[in-house]
Amino acid sequence: METNDKIKAVKKTINKLRPFLQADGGDVEFVRLEDDIVYVNVVGACVGCASLSFTLKDGIESLIMDEVEGIKEVRLADDSLNQML
Repeated sequence: METNDKIKAVKKTINKLRPFLQADGGDVEFVRLEDDIVYVNVVGACVGCASLSFTLKDGIESLIMDEVEGIKEVRLADDSLNQML
């Protein structure tokens, strides 16, 4: 799958997840795709949430990897938030 096609597929998958996060006062935004790793930002209630690691790995990453061929991982683009995981 070409990079542009992967980006489109990742964004489509993220858009499926956003209503669930928004219902709890949070949100997720696509930042970039680099070396088959998706980088996202979380905002709102997701920042500082005790469940962020679970949401990122067992929710966002799991669904993206299931739906988009070749994705290796999903990481937070904001390094300061990565320290909280």
